[in-house]
Amino acid sequence: MAVFSRKKKPKVKDSLSTSRQYFWGGSTAGPIVTETNALQLSAVYACVRVISEAVASLPVHVYRMEQDGAHIVPDHRLNKLLHNAPNPEMSSFVLRETMMHHLLIYGNAYVHISRDNGGRVTALYPLLPNKMDVNRSPGGEIYYTYWRDADETRPREKSGGLVLDRDDVMHVPGLSFDGLVGYSPIALAKDTIGLAQAANDYGALFFANNANPGGILEHPETLEDHDKIRESWESLYGQNGGHRLAVLEEGMKFHTVSIPPEQAQFLETRKFQLDEIARIFRVPPHMVGDLDKSSFSNIEQQSLEFVKYTVNPWVVRLEQAMSQALLLPSEQDSHFIKFNLDGLLRGDYETRMKGYAIGIQNGFLSPNDCRRLENMTCIDSPAGSGYFFNGNMCPIELAGIQWLGKDVLKQDAQE
Repeated sequence: MAVFSRKKKPKVKDSLSTSRQYFWGGSTAGPIVTETNALQLSAVYACVRVISEAVASLPVHVYRMEQDGAHIVPDHRLNKLLHNAPNPEMSSFVLRETMMHHLLIYGNAYVHISRDNGGRVTALYPLLPNKMDVNRSPGGEIYYTYWRDADETRPREKSGGLVLDRDDVMHVPGLSFDGLVGYSPIALAKDTIGLAQAANDYGALFFANNANPGGILEHPETLEDHDKIRESWESLYGQNGGHRLAVLEEGMKFHTVSIPPEQAQFLETRKFQLDEIARIFRVPPHMVGDLDKSSFSNIEQQSLEFVKYTVNPWVVRLEQAMSQALLLPSEQDSHFIKFNLDGLLRGDYETRMKGYAIGIQNGFLSPNDCRRLENMTCIDSPAGSGYFFNGNMCPIELAGIQWLGKDVLKQDAQE
């Protein structure tokens, strides 16, 4: 873990959040929903994974605005941290994947920023949101308190709260009421997730009992020891005793009282909860394994909508937080950090080639521009970097000029 700087702060005046907000309690359906056991649901895990991996796989660079447009600054110190390795312990992919996981589960992502004496960023380390408090001092300044465990401290250091300046933390909040601390999607959707967990637990218990439903033992006479008979029956035919032959004596009868799964719409409930969870994270169902409403004609469109309406808002949120927290004040007017979404929008090969052909024929792409996008070597000739347009197209005021004769055309060309 990075070296944290301990600084004294005034007494807390206003607490914007507390790490204790992540203890949410039970859902209406019964199960207790937490950020940990929510990931045990396959739908939640799949949604979190597909978004996190999509954002983490995007190239990210530092750009500088110039007169002819924005250009990547390859020698900028942040390029190595954001694109390759933010610290000696992890890759850029792992850091961004971890940040997105925290955002999707907790609604907040925190990253500790290590700086040199000149204020330049030297390393980035993710912090656990459930250990972070966000507070405001009497002077109105935001500061953070990170509650470390014993295994996160250095030798001869005490565990407990560590106060961090706002400049020491990159905080990316999700959807928020006050714009400072994000809501937890899992906490807000605990009833939806709790219902999915209840259905999952019901199915697990049903099959753990060898698909034997509960019921009633009926005896024509009065019994003196009900508990003994019940325990004897459950030991023989209960959870670990399925598929045995039952022998009933003295006119005893067994009546099933449990609702069979098909009558309880068990599969329908689990299917609907998958759609509900996918709706919470705005993930197309086919990306989490539900292909009921997907076809060859619409699955590509759904994938493009995933990029535009799911990944892109998260990317913009990360870009602006990174630019604000990582760039020096002197750089913020001329530099910015940007993710490249082209990799997710490329589509199939045929569609991509048609797009390149349209760009070349209309003069806004050169052959070498297209080859660079495909990671191919450029054509070593002036034609490779030239821009062309379809000769059949001309301004409307020149329509019919060919009837005026070659001298007019020559004169217009000279002008």
